[in-house]
Amino acid sequence: MEINAHTQLCGLLGNPVEHSLSPAIHNAAFEKLGLNFVYLAFKVEDLPGAVKGLRSLGNLRGFSVTIPHKVSIIPLLDEVDQTAKNIGAVNTIVIENGRLIGSNTDASGALRALTEAGAALRGEKVLMLGSGGAARAIAFALAAGAGIAKLTLLGIDDKERTGLVKDLKAKTSLQISDGTITDDALRRAIEESKVLLHCTPLGMHPNVHESCMPASLLKPHLTVMDIVYNPLDTKLLADARAAGCKTIRGIEMFLNQAVGQFELWTKQKAPADVMRKVLESRFA
Repeated sequence: MEINAHTQLCGLLGNPVEHSLSPAIHNAAFEKLGLNFVYLAFKVEDLPGAVKGLRSLGNLRGFSVTIPHKVSIIPLLDEVDQTAKNIGAVNTIVIENGRLIGSNTDASGALRALTEAGAALRGEKVLMLGSGGAARAIAFALAAGAGIAKLTLLGIDDKERTGLVKDLKAKTSLQISDGTITDDALRRAIEESKVLLHCTPLGMHPNVHESCMPASLLKPHLTVMDIVYNPLDTKLLADARAAGCKTIRGIEMFLNQAVGQFELWTKQKAPADVMRKVLESRFA
């Protein structure tokens, strides 16, 4: 597609952005559908200045927001949807008639990855490991519409975990129990849970041999999703498959959050197969 005066600009606001895969994913999708859009990555150190600049330019359609701006951008926007407010973070901006509207497709992307894989959620108990930004997004997504019976939250950082539990109890009716990650806590939670969600950085490249889940504790009744997507197949996922579990790769959440962004910006169904192929080629 030829770039011209009518091209709609989307982009990434973050720091650093040099290694982002978002430009490759979104530009491949725009090209596949023949849309006059382009996506660029912008290293942003002065966030208020950058947002002021966005307001002064035409032909802007939307932006992804990444570290370290997902929280600090909220007061700079005109509107933030309820899920993003609950999470306390925005990863997507849509520009409508000059208004900057924030949402969080990390939440919807995780839920989409789980449901598309056929994970049993409604009426079931879920075990989540970790309590950082991604865990917050997934926990609020589960509370908002998944119909789960209970969430057991085991974390590494006590302050972070207790903060998330406090927010969930204040803003949702979700039944929650929490604690630190120990073998005993894992064993008890696994016995009653149908889904295990791993939301810590353990196992991420280059530390590919790490896992906070002893392989001996994994049981075949579990569906295991690891949000780590580099490598595509983590030690946890390999151990889970060996134990007979259904597994969901982190690339599926990453893909689906991008699909959600694309569809918000373009109002068209995203070519997810094209976007997945681009992602998988980067980690082959």
